[in-house]
Amino acid sequence: MPNITVDYSAQLEDAFDRRGFALALHTEVVEIAAARIEACKTRFRRTEDTTVGAEADGHAIVHVGVGLLAGRTEETKARLTERTLELLRQHVKPVDGLALHASAEVRDLDPSYRKFES
Repeated sequence: MPNITVDYSAQLEDAFDRRGFALALHTEVVEIAAARIEACKTRFRRTEDTTVGAEADGHAIVHVGVGLLAGRTEETKARLTERTLELLRQHVKPVDGLALHASAEVRDLDPSYRKFES
């Protein structure tokens, strides 16, 4: 915990500073949601095909999902969501001919969540 998943359009491969984004987001999660830096884990999933509305071309998508153990207030989750979007603005460069659709969600992990480290 926290588990962070970032889905992003393939057209952003060279425009998205993923490592910089993850490191910056980890710092924010620690500050805003009182997580431990060692517990922050981010994975990136490149998506080849995206469609927005009636158009298959000219759009790129980035969606960030942050899963936290329960106990944070809705205000804390909203603050982290807004900060996540700000970080995306800083770490995704504009690409000519592409409209960027960025979104983020901070949610509680299911009570069944478990983990181990080895």
